[in-house]
Amino acid sequence: MTAPDHLERRRAVVIAGHTGDAAIVQSGLDDADAGVREAALGALARLGSFDVDIARRFASDPAPRVRRRVAELAAALGDFDLLPLLDDDDSSVVETAAWAGGEQVEVADVTLHRIIELATSHDDVLVREAAVAALGAIGDERGLPAILRGCSDKPAIRRRAVLALAPFDGPEVEAALKVALEDRDWQVRQAAEDLLG
Repeated sequence: MTAPDHLERRRAVVIAGHTGDAAIVQSGLDDADAGVREAALGALARLGSFDVDIARRFASDPAPRVRRRVAELAAALGDFDLLPLLDDDDSSVVETAAWAGGEQVEVADVTLHRIIELATSHDDVLVREAAVAALGAIGDERGLPAILRGCSDKPAIRRRAVLALAPFDGPEVEAALKVALEDRDWQVRQAAEDLLG
């Protein structure tokens, strides 16, 4: 049996990203199948051709998997505005965009404030976890209250929050780490021990 057409097209785009066939990669961007478009974005990045214009174009793609791939690749684009993806209807896109915010060299104030909001109020645990981790990576003092709040959230978020305290100091940070030493979750306790040690 042969693979369905869209799988063959996806395979061709992936291979083109490795062999440098830009024409096939470009054709994949206009494919009707979301998996092919997603693969084309990755192939573009491999070719060094994924840029802000492409990111903007596909940040509004109808398929969440394509928007999620844009968010992932946008981590390497310092001048791409992540806000539309941070406000996406799909939580997995928002989660990836929050992570990307922590990877960018500079984060605009409005983006930072949105990540702070996500860390403290988003319904999805994975989004809050990614946002807390991003705030630690960014290291801006304005994110510290959200990180401290994360220290009393779900276990996975508490672990991220304790690790996110690494670039900060001060009495409230030390107090949070001491509380974390007594946490029910052993990974939270271990992270606090590592930072205090």
